[in-house]
Amino acid sequence: MVVAAAAPLTVVAGTVPLGLAAGNGAAFPMTFVLCAAVLLLFAVGFCAMSRHVPEAGAFYAYVARGLGAAPGLGSAFLALVTYTAVQAAVYGYLGATVDALVQHYGGPSLPWYLYAAAALLVAGVLGYRHIELSGRVLGALLVAEVAIVLVFDAVVAVTGGLGPGRSTALFVPSQFLSGSLGIAIMFAIASFIGFEATAVFRDEARDPERTVPRATYLALVLIGAFYTLSAWAVVSAWGDADAVARASTDPGTMIVTTITAVLGPVGGDLAQILLVTSLFAALLSFHNVLARYLFALGNAGTMPAALGRSHARHASPHAASLAQSCTALALIVVFAVTGMDPVTQVFAWMAGTATLGVLALMALTCAAVLVFFRRTRADTRIWHTVAAPVLGLAGLIACLGLTVANFPTLIGGSAALAGVIGGVLVVAFVAGMVFTRVGAAHSGTSRPPVTGTTRPAGTDLQEDLR
Repeated sequence: MVVAAAAPLTVVAGTVPLGLAAGNGAAFPMTFVLCAAVLLLFAVGFCAMSRHVPEAGAFYAYVARGLGAAPGLGSAFLALVTYTAVQAAVYGYLGATVDALVQHYGGPSLPWYLYAAAALLVAGVLGYRHIELSGRVLGALLVAEVAIVLVFDAVVAVTGGLGPGRSTALFVPSQFLSGSLGIAIMFAIASFIGFEATAVFRDEARDPERTVPRATYLALVLIGAFYTLSAWAVVSAWGDADAVARASTDPGTMIVTTITAVLGPVGGDLAQILLVTSLFAALLSFHNVLARYLFALGNAGTMPAALGRSHARHASPHAASLAQSCTALALIVVFAVTGMDPVTQVFAWMAGTATLGVLALMALTCAAVLVFFRRTRADTRIWHTVAAPVLGLAGLIACLGLTVANFPTLIGGSAALAGVIGGVLVVAFVAGMVFTRVGAAHSGTSRPPVTGTTRPAGTDLQEDLR
Protein backbone atom coordinates (compact mmCIF):
# COMPACT_ATOMS: atom_id res chain seq x y z
CA MET A 1 0.00 0.00 0.00
CA VAL A 2 2.67 2.51 0.96
CA VAL A 3 5.02 1.67 -1.90
CA ALA A 4 2.11 2.13 -4.28
CA ALA A 5 1.41 5.52 -2.69
CA ALA A 6 4.95 6.54 -3.57
CA ALA A 7 4.03 5.83 -7.24
CA PRO A 8 7.47 4.62 -8.40
CA LEU A 9 6.91 5.02 -12.15
CA THR A 10 5.26 8.42 -11.66
CA VAL A 11 8.30 9.63 -9.72
CA VAL A 12 10.69 8.35 -12.39
CA ALA A 13 8.57 9.95 -15.12
CA GLY A 14 7.78 13.23 -13.37
CA THR A 15 10.21 14.01 -10.57
CA VAL A 16 13.49 12.73 -12.01
CA PRO A 17 13.44 15.01 -15.09
CA LEU A 18 12.57 18.00 -12.90
CA GLY A 19 15.37 17.15 -10.47
CA LEU A 20 17.85 16.85 -13.34
CA ALA A 21 16.76 20.11 -14.94
CA ALA A 22 16.15 22.38 -11.95
CA GLY A 23 18.17 20.63 -9.23
CA ASN A 24 21.77 19.44 -9.17
CA GLY A 25 21.93 18.01 -12.68
CA ALA A 26 23.38 14.58 -13.40
CA ALA A 27 24.18 14.02 -9.71
CA PHE A 28 20.49 14.17 -8.78
CA PRO A 29 20.26 10.38 -8.17
CA MET A 30 22.42 10.75 -5.05
CA THR A 31 19.85 13.17 -3.63
CA PHE A 32 17.49 10.23 -3.17
CA VAL A 33 20.15 8.51 -1.04
CA LEU A 34 20.50 11.60 1.17
CA CYS A 35 16.74 11.96 1.65
CA ALA A 36 16.30 8.24 2.32
CA ALA A 37 18.98 8.46 5.03
CA VAL A 38 17.17 11.35 6.74
CA LEU A 39 13.85 9.50 6.58
CA LEU A 40 15.43 6.30 7.92
CA LEU A 41 16.62 8.28 10.95
CA PHE A 42 13.06 9.54 11.37
CA ALA A 43 11.76 5.98 11.02
CA VAL A 44 13.92 4.69 13.91
CA GLY A 45 12.03 6.75 16.50
CA PHE A 46 8.74 6.38 14.63
CA CYS A 47 8.99 2.59 14.74
CA ALA A 48 10.23 2.48 18.32
CA MET A 49 7.16 4.42 19.42
CA SER A 50 4.75 2.39 17.25
CA ARG A 51 4.50 -0.40 19.84
CA HIS A 52 3.28 2.18 22.37
CA VAL A 53 0.63 3.71 20.09
CA PRO A 54 -2.26 1.27 19.60
CA GLU A 55 -4.40 3.75 17.62
CA ALA A 56 -4.43 3.74 13.82
CA GLY A 57 -4.14 7.53 13.59
CA ALA A 58 -0.49 7.67 12.44
CA PHE A 59 0.88 11.22 12.86
CA TYR A 60 -2.20 12.27 14.81
CA ALA A 61 -1.81 9.51 17.38
CA TYR A 62 1.97 9.93 17.74
CA VAL A 63 1.88 13.71 18.19
CA ALA A 64 -1.04 13.47 20.63
CA ARG A 65 0.73 10.93 22.84
CA GLY A 66 3.99 12.86 22.76
CA LEU A 67 2.99 16.53 22.74
CA GLY A 68 -0.61 16.48 23.95
CA ALA A 69 -4.19 16.37 22.65
CA ALA A 70 -4.20 19.89 21.15
CA PRO A 71 -1.09 19.50 18.95
CA GLY A 72 -2.28 15.97 18.16
CA LEU A 73 -5.62 17.11 16.78
CA GLY A 74 -3.88 20.01 15.06
CA SER A 75 -1.69 17.43 13.33
CA ALA A 76 -4.78 15.42 12.37
CA PHE A 77 -6.39 18.42 10.69
CA LEU A 78 -3.08 19.26 9.01
CA ALA A 79 -2.77 15.67 7.78
CA LEU A 80 -6.29 15.74 6.35
CA VAL A 81 -5.47 18.87 4.34
CA THR A 82 -2.06 17.47 3.31
CA TYR A 83 -3.28 14.09 2.05
CA THR A 84 -6.34 15.66 0.44
CA ALA A 85 -3.97 17.94 -1.45
CA VAL A 86 -1.73 15.12 -2.67
CA GLN A 87 -4.75 13.11 -3.75
CA ALA A 88 -6.12 16.14 -5.63
CA ALA A 89 -2.74 16.51 -7.35
CA VAL A 90 -2.89 12.90 -8.52
CA TYR A 91 -6.43 13.35 -9.85
CA GLY A 92 -5.26 16.26 -11.98
CA TYR A 93 -2.21 14.46 -13.33
CA LEU A 94 -4.18 11.25 -13.90
CA GLY A 95 -6.92 13.01 -15.85
CA ALA A 96 -4.41 14.74 -18.13
CA THR A 97 -2.36 11.56 -18.63
CA VAL A 98 -5.37 9.41 -19.54
CA ASP A 99 -6.59 12.04 -22.00
CA ALA A 100 -3.17 12.15 -23.68
CA LEU A 101 -3.05 8.33 -23.84
CA VAL A 102 -6.52 8.10 -25.40
CA GLN A 103 -5.62 10.70 -28.00
CA HIS A 104 -2.33 8.91 -28.69
CA TYR A 105 -4.31 5.86 -29.78
CA GLY A 106 -6.73 7.89 -31.90
CA GLY A 107 -9.48 8.45 -29.33
CA PRO A 108 -11.40 11.69 -28.72
CA SER A 109 -10.19 14.60 -26.62
CA LEU A 110 -12.28 14.79 -23.45
CA PRO A 111 -12.05 17.06 -20.37
CA TRP A 112 -9.57 15.73 -17.82
CA TYR A 113 -12.10 15.87 -15.00
CA LEU A 114 -14.27 13.18 -16.64
CA TYR A 115 -11.41 10.70 -16.39
CA ALA A 116 -10.70 11.89 -12.85
CA ALA A 117 -14.33 11.31 -11.86
CA ALA A 118 -14.23 7.80 -13.33
CA ALA A 119 -11.08 7.03 -11.35
CA LEU A 120 -12.76 8.40 -8.22
CA LEU A 121 -15.68 6.02 -8.69
CA VAL A 122 -13.41 2.98 -8.99
CA ALA A 123 -11.28 4.06 -6.01
CA GLY A 124 -14.43 4.67 -3.97
CA VAL A 125 -15.76 1.17 -4.65
CA LEU A 126 -12.44 -0.47 -3.78
CA GLY A 127 -12.03 1.69 -0.68
CA TYR A 128 -15.51 0.70 0.53
CA ARG A 129 -14.62 -2.97 0.49
CA HIS A 130 -12.12 -4.98 2.53
CA ILE A 131 -8.51 -3.74 2.47
CA GLU A 132 -7.33 -7.03 0.94
CA LEU A 133 -9.12 -6.22 -2.33
CA SER A 134 -7.32 -2.87 -2.60
CA GLY A 135 -4.11 -4.65 -1.66
CA ARG A 136 -4.49 -7.16 -4.48
CA VAL A 137 -5.23 -4.44 -7.03
CA LEU A 138 -2.32 -2.33 -5.85
CA GLY A 139 -0.01 -5.33 -5.79
CA ALA A 140 -0.74 -6.20 -9.41
CA LEU A 141 -0.36 -2.61 -10.61
CA LEU A 142 2.79 -2.10 -8.55
CA VAL A 143 4.52 -5.21 -9.91
CA ALA A 144 3.76 -4.12 -13.47
CA GLU A 145 5.05 -0.57 -13.15
CA VAL A 146 8.17 -1.58 -11.23
CA ALA A 147 8.91 -4.38 -13.71
CA ILE A 148 9.05 -2.14 -16.78
CA VAL A 149 11.43 0.27 -15.06
CA LEU A 150 13.66 -2.51 -13.70
CA VAL A 151 13.94 -4.04 -17.16
CA PHE A 152 14.99 -0.61 -18.45
CA ASP A 153 17.48 -0.23 -15.57
CA ALA A 154 18.99 -3.65 -16.26
CA VAL A 155 19.43 -3.01 -19.98
CA VAL A 156 21.14 0.33 -19.33
CA ALA A 157 23.36 -1.21 -16.65
CA VAL A 158 24.47 -3.97 -19.01
CA THR A 159 24.80 -2.01 -22.25
CA GLY A 160 25.74 1.42 -20.92
CA GLY A 161 22.79 3.09 -22.60
CA LEU A 162 22.77 5.25 -25.72
CA GLY A 163 25.39 7.76 -24.68
CA PRO A 164 29.06 7.69 -23.70
CA GLY A 165 28.54 5.12 -20.96
CA ARG A 166 27.45 4.68 -17.37
CA SER A 167 27.24 7.90 -15.35
CA THR A 168 29.50 8.50 -12.34
CA ALA A 169 28.30 12.04 -11.59
CA LEU A 170 26.40 10.98 -8.48
CA PHE A 171 29.71 9.98 -6.82
CA VAL A 172 31.40 13.34 -7.48
CA PRO A 173 30.88 15.74 -4.52
CA SER A 174 31.41 18.88 -6.63
CA GLN A 175 28.66 17.81 -9.03
CA PHE A 176 26.32 16.80 -6.21
CA LEU A 177 26.70 20.27 -4.67
CA SER A 178 26.35 22.06 -8.02
CA GLY A 179 23.24 23.76 -9.34
CA SER A 180 20.41 24.10 -6.84
CA LEU A 181 20.78 21.41 -4.17
CA GLY A 182 17.83 22.88 -2.27
CA ILE A 183 15.43 22.33 -5.16
CA ALA A 184 16.87 18.85 -5.72
CA ILE A 185 16.21 17.91 -2.09
CA MET A 186 12.73 19.39 -2.31
CA PHE A 187 11.83 17.24 -5.32
CA ALA A 188 13.46 14.13 -3.84
CA ILE A 189 11.80 14.39 -0.43
CA ALA A 190 8.41 14.85 -2.11
CA SER A 191 8.93 11.51 -3.87
CA PHE A 192 8.79 9.62 -0.57
CA ILE A 193 5.35 10.92 0.47
CA GLY A 194 3.27 7.95 1.58
CA PHE A 195 5.89 5.74 3.25
CA GLU A 196 4.85 7.00 6.69
CA ALA A 197 1.32 5.66 6.23
CA THR A 198 2.27 2.18 7.46
CA ALA A 199 0.93 3.05 10.90
CA VAL A 200 -2.45 4.05 9.46
CA PHE A 201 -3.13 0.40 8.57
CA ARG A 202 -2.18 -1.12 11.93
CA ASP A 203 -5.82 -2.14 12.66
CA GLU A 204 -5.76 -4.37 9.58
CA ALA A 205 -2.25 -5.75 10.10
CA ARG A 206 -2.05 -9.27 11.52
CA ASP A 207 0.80 -8.42 13.89
CA PRO A 208 1.19 -4.61 13.89
CA GLU A 209 3.94 -4.44 16.53
CA ARG A 210 6.21 -6.38 14.18
CA THR A 211 4.88 -5.67 10.72
CA VAL A 212 4.45 -1.87 10.99
CA PRO A 213 8.17 -1.24 11.74
CA ARG A 214 9.22 -3.91 9.25
CA ALA A 215 7.03 -2.44 6.50
CA THR A 216 8.26 1.10 7.24
CA TYR A 217 11.96 0.22 6.97
CA LEU A 218 11.42 -2.05 3.98
CA ALA A 219 9.37 0.55 2.11
CA LEU A 220 12.00 3.24 2.66
CA VAL A 221 14.90 1.04 1.59
CA LEU A 222 13.12 -0.33 -1.48
CA ILE A 223 11.78 3.06 -2.58
CA GLY A 224 15.12 4.80 -2.03
CA ALA A 225 17.08 2.12 -3.88
CA PHE A 226 14.59 2.02 -6.75
CA TYR A 227 14.60 5.80 -7.21
CA THR A 228 18.39 6.02 -7.06
CA LEU A 229 18.95 3.18 -9.52
CA SER A 230 16.29 4.35 -11.95
CA ALA A 231 17.40 7.99 -11.91
CA TRP A 232 20.97 6.84 -12.54
CA ALA A 233 19.76 4.70 -15.45
CA VAL A 234 17.93 7.67 -16.99
CA VAL A 235 21.11 9.76 -16.79
CA SER A 236 23.31 6.92 -18.06
CA ALA A 237 21.00 6.21 -20.99
CA TRP A 238 21.87 9.58 -22.58
CA GLY A 239 25.03 10.69 -20.81
CA ASP A 240 25.35 13.43 -18.18
CA ALA A 241 25.12 16.54 -20.36
CA ASP A 242 22.55 15.19 -22.83
CA ALA A 243 20.30 13.88 -20.05
CA VAL A 244 20.18 17.28 -18.34
CA ALA A 245 19.53 18.98 -21.69
CA ARG A 246 16.66 16.63 -22.53
CA ALA A 247 15.17 17.04 -19.06
CA SER A 248 15.30 20.82 -19.46
CA THR A 249 13.65 20.92 -22.88
CA ASP A 250 10.97 18.24 -22.50
CA PRO A 251 10.60 16.90 -18.95
CA GLY A 252 7.04 15.68 -19.49
CA THR A 253 7.85 12.99 -22.04
CA MET A 254 11.50 12.32 -21.22
CA ILE A 255 10.99 8.95 -19.53
CA VAL A 256 8.72 7.57 -22.27
CA THR A 257 11.16 8.77 -24.91
CA THR A 258 14.06 7.22 -23.02
CA ILE A 259 12.37 3.85 -22.49
CA THR A 260 11.30 3.81 -26.13
CA ALA A 261 14.89 4.48 -27.25
CA VAL A 262 16.27 1.72 -25.00
CA LEU A 263 13.53 -0.93 -25.11
CA GLY A 264 11.83 -0.11 -28.40
CA PRO A 265 8.30 1.10 -29.28
CA VAL A 266 6.59 -1.71 -27.36
CA GLY A 267 8.44 -0.71 -24.20
CA GLY A 268 7.46 2.92 -24.72
CA ASP A 269 3.77 2.03 -25.19
CA LEU A 270 3.83 -0.11 -22.05
CA ALA A 271 5.43 2.73 -20.12
CA GLN A 272 2.65 5.11 -21.17
CA ILE A 273 -0.04 2.68 -20.09
CA LEU A 274 1.67 1.78 -16.83
CA LEU A 275 2.11 5.45 -15.98
CA VAL A 276 -1.67 5.66 -15.85
CA THR A 277 -1.92 2.59 -13.63
CA SER A 278 0.86 3.99 -11.42
CA LEU A 279 -1.15 7.15 -10.88
CA PHE A 280 -4.28 5.15 -10.11
CA ALA A 281 -2.38 3.00 -7.62
CA ALA A 282 -1.19 6.14 -5.82
CA LEU A 283 -4.73 7.51 -5.91
CA LEU A 284 -6.21 4.37 -4.37
CA SER A 285 -3.54 4.22 -1.70
CA PHE A 286 -4.08 7.83 -0.60
CA HIS A 287 -7.84 7.27 -0.65
CA ASN A 288 -7.35 4.47 1.89
CA VAL A 289 -5.01 6.59 4.00
CA LEU A 290 -7.48 9.48 4.16
CA ALA A 291 -10.37 7.16 4.95
CA ARG A 292 -8.45 5.73 7.90
CA TYR A 293 -7.55 9.17 9.21
CA LEU A 294 -11.26 10.08 9.21
CA PHE A 295 -12.04 6.72 10.81
CA ALA A 296 -9.53 7.34 13.61
CA LEU A 297 -10.91 10.84 14.24
CA GLY A 298 -14.48 9.58 14.27
CA ASN A 299 -13.44 6.84 16.67
CA ALA A 300 -11.84 9.37 19.01
CA GLY A 301 -14.93 11.58 19.04
CA THR A 302 -13.38 14.53 17.21
CA MET A 303 -15.34 13.88 14.01
CA PRO A 304 -18.93 12.59 13.59
CA ALA A 305 -19.24 9.20 15.26
CA ALA A 306 -20.52 7.60 12.05
CA LEU A 307 -17.08 8.03 10.48
CA GLY A 308 -15.63 5.78 13.18
CA ARG A 309 -17.81 2.79 12.31
CA SER A 310 -16.62 -0.16 10.26
CA HIS A 311 -18.57 -2.25 7.78
CA ALA A 312 -20.03 -5.40 9.31
CA ARG A 313 -19.00 -7.56 6.34
CA HIS A 314 -15.91 -5.89 4.86
CA ALA A 315 -14.42 -4.65 8.17
CA SER A 316 -13.58 -1.44 6.29
CA PRO A 317 -14.06 2.22 7.29
CA HIS A 318 -16.88 2.42 4.74
CA ALA A 319 -18.48 5.62 6.04
CA ALA A 320 -15.14 7.41 6.13
CA SER A 321 -14.38 6.12 2.64
CA LEU A 322 -17.67 7.52 1.30
CA ALA A 323 -17.04 10.86 3.01
CA GLN A 324 -13.57 11.01 1.51
CA SER A 325 -14.96 10.28 -1.95
CA CYS A 326 -17.44 13.14 -1.58
CA THR A 327 -14.64 15.52 -0.58
CA ALA A 328 -12.54 14.51 -3.58
CA LEU A 329 -15.52 14.91 -5.91
CA ALA A 330 -16.18 18.40 -4.55
CA LEU A 331 -12.56 19.40 -5.25
CA ILE A 332 -12.71 18.02 -8.80
CA VAL A 333 -15.89 20.03 -9.41
CA VAL A 334 -14.23 23.21 -8.09
CA PHE A 335 -11.16 22.67 -10.29
CA ALA A 336 -13.36 22.01 -13.32
CA VAL A 337 -15.66 25.01 -12.78
CA THR A 338 -12.73 27.39 -12.27
CA GLY A 339 -10.98 26.08 -15.38
CA MET A 340 -7.72 25.18 -13.65
CA ASP A 341 -5.09 23.42 -15.72
CA PRO A 342 -4.77 19.82 -14.45
CA VAL A 343 -0.95 19.78 -14.55
CA THR A 344 0.46 23.29 -14.19
CA GLN A 345 -2.10 24.33 -11.58
CA VAL A 346 -3.94 21.40 -9.96
CA PHE A 347 -0.95 19.07 -9.84
CA ALA A 348 1.76 21.67 -9.16
CA TRP A 349 -0.13 23.60 -6.49
CA MET A 350 -1.51 20.57 -4.67
CA ALA A 351 1.78 18.62 -4.79
CA GLY A 352 3.60 21.63 -3.36
CA THR A 353 1.07 21.88 -0.55
CA ALA A 354 1.48 18.19 0.27
CA THR A 355 5.28 18.40 0.34
CA LEU A 356 5.26 21.24 2.84
CA GLY A 357 2.56 19.62 4.97
CA VAL A 358 4.20 16.20 5.20
CA LEU A 359 7.57 17.67 6.20
CA ALA A 360 5.89 19.68 8.96
CA LEU A 361 4.02 16.58 10.16
CA MET A 362 7.17 14.45 10.25
CA ALA A 363 9.07 17.14 12.17
CA LEU A 364 6.24 17.31 14.73
CA THR A 365 6.22 13.52 15.00
CA CYS A 366 9.98 13.43 15.57
CA ALA A 367 9.60 15.98 18.38
CA ALA A 368 6.74 13.92 19.84
CA VAL A 369 8.92 10.79 19.87
CA LEU A 370 11.64 12.59 21.80
CA VAL A 371 9.20 14.02 24.36
CA PHE A 372 7.29 10.76 24.75
CA PHE A 373 10.33 8.64 25.60
CA ARG A 374 11.84 11.38 27.75
CA ARG A 375 8.64 11.56 29.80
CA THR A 376 7.65 7.88 30.00
CA ARG A 377 11.00 6.04 29.89
CA ALA A 378 9.06 3.29 28.10
CA ASP A 379 12.19 2.54 26.07
CA THR A 380 15.70 3.39 27.23
CA ARG A 381 17.67 2.57 24.07
CA ILE A 382 19.70 5.71 23.32
CA TRP A 383 19.90 5.22 19.56
CA HIS A 384 16.20 4.50 19.10
CA THR A 385 14.80 7.13 21.46
CA VAL A 386 17.33 9.99 21.42
CA ALA A 387 20.18 9.90 18.91
CA ALA A 388 18.34 8.85 15.74
CA PRO A 389 15.25 11.04 16.42
CA VAL A 390 17.45 14.09 17.10
CA LEU A 391 19.42 13.55 13.89
CA GLY A 392 16.20 12.89 11.99
CA LEU A 393 14.59 16.04 13.38
CA ALA A 394 17.63 18.12 12.39
CA GLY A 395 17.50 16.68 8.87
CA LEU A 396 13.76 17.25 8.55
CA ILE A 397 14.02 20.85 9.77
CA ALA A 398 16.76 21.46 7.20
CA CYS A 399 14.60 19.94 4.45
CA LEU A 400 11.60 21.96 5.64
CA GLY A 401 13.65 25.16 5.54
CA LEU A 402 14.82 24.41 2.01
CA THR A 403 11.27 23.62 0.94
CA VAL A 404 9.92 26.88 2.35
CA ALA A 405 12.73 28.85 0.68
CA ASN A 406 12.07 27.18 -2.69
CA PHE A 407 8.32 26.80 -2.29
CA PRO A 408 7.39 29.52 -4.83
CA THR A 409 9.48 27.67 -7.44
CA LEU A 410 7.66 24.41 -6.73
CA ILE A 411 4.22 25.97 -7.34
CA GLY A 412 5.08 28.11 -10.35
CA GLY A 413 6.96 31.11 -9.01
CA SER A 414 4.19 33.01 -7.18
CA ALA A 415 5.26 34.24 -3.74
CA ALA A 416 1.69 35.38 -3.01
CA LEU A 417 0.27 31.94 -3.79
CA ALA A 418 2.98 30.34 -1.69
CA GLY A 419 1.91 32.55 1.22
CA VAL A 420 -1.74 31.60 0.79
CA ILE A 421 -1.00 27.86 0.69
CA GLY A 422 1.29 28.08 3.70
CA GLY A 423 -1.43 30.02 5.50
CA VAL A 424 -4.01 27.29 4.78
CA LEU A 425 -1.74 24.68 6.38
CA VAL A 426 -1.14 26.85 9.45
CA VAL A 427 -4.87 27.56 9.80
CA ALA A 428 -5.64 23.83 9.59
CA PHE A 429 -3.20 23.07 12.41
CA VAL A 430 -4.44 25.93 14.60
CA ALA A 431 -8.07 24.99 13.95
CA GLY A 432 -7.42 21.50 15.25
CA MET A 433 -5.83 22.86 18.41
CA VAL A 434 -8.71 25.29 18.98
CA PHE A 435 -11.24 22.53 18.36
CA THR A 436 -9.65 20.48 21.12
CA ARG A 437 -9.77 23.36 23.60
CA VAL A 438 -13.37 24.29 22.77
CA GLY A 439 -14.52 20.65 22.94
CA ALA A 440 -12.86 20.17 26.32
CA ALA A 441 -14.38 23.38 27.68
CA HIS A 442 -17.90 22.39 26.63
CA SER A 443 -17.83 18.72 27.58
CA GLY A 444 -15.32 18.47 30.39
CA THR A 445 -14.93 14.81 29.50
CA SER A 446 -14.33 12.81 26.39
CA ARG A 447 -17.09 11.14 24.47
CA PRO A 448 -17.69 7.48 25.25
CA PRO A 449 -16.05 4.96 22.95
CA VAL A 450 -17.79 4.51 19.61
CA THR A 451 -19.53 1.18 19.20
CA GLY A 452 -19.59 -0.89 16.05
CA THR A 453 -15.97 -0.21 15.11
CA THR A 454 -12.90 -2.35 14.77
CA ARG A 455 -11.41 -0.59 17.79
CA PRO A 456 -11.89 -2.14 21.23
CA ALA A 457 -13.70 -0.13 23.87
CA GLY A 458 -11.58 2.16 25.97
CA THR A 459 -9.14 3.20 23.24
CA ASP A 460 -10.46 6.74 22.82
CA LEU A 461 -7.20 8.67 22.45
CA GLN A 462 -8.45 11.94 23.90
CA GLU A 463 -9.91 10.14 26.92
CA ASP A 464 -6.56 8.45 27.57
CA LEU A 465 -4.76 11.78 27.35
CA ARG A 466 -7.15 13.59 29.67
